[in-house]
Amino acid sequence: MKKFLLGIGITIILYLGYVVVSLALLPPVKSLADKKLNLNIDVRDWQGNEHPFLLGPKNRRWTPTSRIPPEMKWAVILAEDSNFYKHDGVDVKAIKEAIKYDLEKQSMARGASTITQQVAKNVFLSREKTITRKLKEVYLAWRMEQELTKGRILELYLNVVELGPMVYGIGHGSQYYFGKPASAMTPRECAFLAAMLPGPRVAYNPYRNLGKVLSRSNMILRKLRSKGVISSDELQVALATSPNIAGLQRKVDTAIQQEAIMKPTSSTVVPTTPAVPQEPAEPETAAPKTEPAPQEQPTAPAAEGKP
Repeated sequence: MKKFLLGIGITIILYLGYVVVSLALLPPVKSLADKKLNLNIDVRDWQGNEHPFLLGPKNRRWTPTSRIPPEMKWAVILAEDSNFYKHDGVDVKAIKEAIKYDLEKQSMARGASTITQQVAKNVFLSREKTITRKLKEVYLAWRMEQELTKGRILELYLNVVELGPMVYGIGHGSQYYFGKPASAMTPRECAFLAAMLPGPRVAYNPYRNLGKVLSRSNMILRKLRSKGVISSDELQVALATSPNIAGLQRKVDTAIQQEAIMKPTSSTVVPTTPAVPQEPAEPETAAPKTEPAPQEQPTAPAAEGKP
C-alpha cells in the first residue's frame, strides 16, 4: 500500500512539474495588443483537417472594432460571457454554475469558458480536451487580461470565431450568410450570428435547425433591449423579421461533403496587394483597464469600457 501511495505521489509531482514547464514555454501574449499584428494560426474544417488562417488586418475579411456594430458586440457578450467586463479572464461564478448544472444533468452539457479563454484556445492552443490544455487556456487568458484591453480581446474573438464550414470571423460570416459587410448588419442579423456560436455545425446550424437559431436569437434580442442597446421599436422590427438565408443550403451541403470546396472559401485568401484597413484612433485603446459592466451604462455601448 505504501509503495502504491508513493507511486501516486511521485506521479503527481512529475505531472505538476510538467505543467509548470508547459506554462513557462507558452508564447508571449503582449504582441496581441498591436492592432497591426498579422498572426498565422491553424483552424479546422468540418472534416477535422487543419488549414492555415491569417488573423489580422491583412486578412481581407478582417473587421476592426470600429466597423463592428455595437449590437454585434453586445449580442456576443450577453449570449456567451455576461460577466465579460467583471472577470479577469476566468469566470469563477460561471464555472460553479456549470459544475452544478452538469452534476444535476449527469452530463458535460454546459461549459464555462469566457470570451478571453476562447481567444486563448483559438489563437494558441489545440482542440484536445485534456486537463493540461485547460490549465494552459486559463493561464493564457489571465495573462491576456493583464496585457490587452477588453475591446482588443473582443475584436480578436469576433475575427476568429467559427460561424460555418471554414467560415471564421464575423466579416466572413456576414458575407457568407447575408451578402453584406459586418458593418451593415441589422440587430436581427447580429443576434442571428451570435445565436449560432455554441454549435454552427449541428446544434445551431441555421439550415438544419433554423427554428432553434431564431428562438435563441430572439432571446438575445430581448437581452439587448433590456440592456438599452436597442430601442423598443428596434426590438419589434427585429422580432418581426427573419434573415434571408435562402439559397445557401446547397452551398453548405456541398461544403460538408467535399473538402475541396472549403479551401477557396477560407479567409486565408489574401489579395496580391492587400489593403490594410486604416482603423481610426479609438478612445477604447486609451481607457483604463477597469471597464464598467454593460448594465452599469446600458445606453452607451459604443464607449470605451464597453464593446
